[in-house]
Amino acid sequence: MKIALINENSQAAKNEMIHNTLKSVVEPMGHEVYNYGMYSAEDPNSLTYVQNGILAAILLNSGAADYVITGCGTGEGAMLACNSFPKVLCGHIESPLDAYLFSQVNDGNCIALPFAENFGWGGELNLTYIFEKLFCAPGGGGYPKERVVPEQRNKKILDAVKEITHNRLTDILRKLDRDLVKGALSGEKFQEYFFANCKDEEIKTVVKEILEIQ
Repeated sequence: MKIALINENSQAAKNEMIHNTLKSVVEPMGHEVYNYGMYSAEDPNSLTYVQNGILAAILLNSGAADYVITGCGTGEGAMLACNSFPKVLCGHIESPLDAYLFSQVNDGNCIALPFAENFGWGGELNLTYIFEKLFCAPGGGGYPKERVVPEQRNKKILDAVKEITHNRLTDILRKLDRDLVKGALSGEKFQEYFFANCKDEEIKTVVKEILEIQ
């Protein structure tokens, strides 16, 4: 699984710690981590939580990433932004229990974490346990086990609803403010990671249009 990490400007100083914590948990499981920044508080390519949502949607819809880890001060803004887009199912996660139940019951592909609220002494330990429980088993396994069938049915219903209530991502990207989207795609490693892993030619074409590259 390709797991993307995205940090916005208010919590960019924590990027290295979050990245190292995520890698330490998921790489032994066989997953790959791609850090899309922001890489530090001084990173010139600043991201808002809205841009986190744009970037997450592009990565997930194109197949460049299978899962996105993001957040903001409270995690709420990043969660709302991510869920504004098609084929992104983002949960607001505060604890390992949240992580496990979101994975097993809701089978999403993105989480938003509160990197400031209640993030004090031991914060990195909570992150470690969250990542462990998020990826300890394939998503959608259900909890409790007797609820597996209705939970999986409800997930399919939600996916079908989102197909109707959301426009195609390529149409959305072309209608959004060009500078807003371009800013979301201007991170130091974006082009290297995205173009190596993108599986959707139409999204790739739109991204090239936005970045004005051949």
